[in-house]
Amino acid sequence: MAADPLAIARELLRCRSVTPDEGGALAYLEGLLKKAGFTVERVTFSESGTADVDNLYARIGTGAPHLMFAGHTDVVPPGNESAWSQPPFAGEVKDNTLYGRGAVDMKGGIACALAAALDYLAANGGKPKGSISFLITGDEEGVAVNGTVKLLKWAAERGEIFDHCILGEPSNRAALGDTVKIGRRGSLNGTLIVTGRQGHVAYPQLAENPIRVLVELIAALNAQPLDAGSVHFDPSHLEFTSVDVGNKTVNLIPGEARARFNIRFNDLHTQGSLKKLIEERAAAATGGRTRFAFEWDTSNADAFVTKPGPFVDLVTGAIAEVTGRKPATSTSGGTSDARFIKDYCPVVEFGLVGTTMHQVDERVAITDLVALTAVYRKILERYFS
Repeated sequence: MAADPLAIARELLRCRSVTPDEGGALAYLEGLLKKAGFTVERVTFSESGTADVDNLYARIGTGAPHLMFAGHTDVVPPGNESAWSQPPFAGEVKDNTLYGRGAVDMKGGIACALAAALDYLAANGGKPKGSISFLITGDEEGVAVNGTVKLLKWAAERGEIFDHCILGEPSNRAALGDTVKIGRRGSLNGTLIVTGRQGHVAYPQLAENPIRVLVELIAALNAQPLDAGSVHFDPSHLEFTSVDVGNKTVNLIPGEARARFNIRFNDLHTQGSLKKLIEERAAAATGGRTRFAFEWDTSNADAFVTKPGPFVDLVTGAIAEVTGRKPATSTSGGTSDARFIKDYCPVVEFGLVGTTMHQVDERVAITDLVALTAVYRKILERYFS
């Protein structure tokens, strides 16, 4: 039963580990890993203004190569629990499908990785031909400041060296084996602020309406593509998400107008070069006729790619052998903890099908749990062969 991904997944789903609560999920993993011979450490990180977060690091073996499985046991809230056909924290199985918050994002993936590792160790005398580790956080669905980013630094300061990593995020679009993520786009938030002169709407000549300029700037910044894409990435894009004036008076021209936006960018840009590009385009659009400024949010999400090579080939080959599908290599989607891991070793993301993640009745087919376990098992065989 210890190597049964369904049994492990059900136990994890029964832990109410809504960010940042550990909910018993890490304690359960700790027990299984210790029984298998892993050295396990639980580490709690803190930062002012954020909740403390419990994390887990486990390793078996002392030599190279060192393969890390990474993931998170924290989940988003279930929402209205009465809207679920099965209780979100009961780990119920119906029609060969496992239901629960975190079934695909990503307790199911962790269960498959653990089951594969336990099975591999049992077949190889309890020791890998190198090292296997699990780096599990409780902070991925939250602000992500007391989880993976600090746990990686903590491990590195202790002398841990990782050769490669598999992050078990739900990577597949429609069927297990259709997609493996080899990178992620960067994400940058900003606010465009236009300053005018407040005045009465009956006397517009005595005021400067910032809304007019803001609309012009929004149009100008959306008029021209940021780029045409790169070898591994789609074109970068800027999306305005809110326009705010804060004016509750209909006969008053406001003195300031703001618009917030997000840019998802590829590896043709750095955050610095992207900020410069946007600011230059805005300046050109106004011709210096008005006062405007940008406020940029701090971001820890840069674009990165694990370029195709032996490791990517090993992973995609194992996926194809088990599933019969040749996976597409993708860099789409939002951010993940891979953005931190890539600073320590090459990382790819392969997990379950993500169509129900964060939804009511999040669920996974039991056949997918079995198949993903087989993929991870094949990866371990190939990696340490």
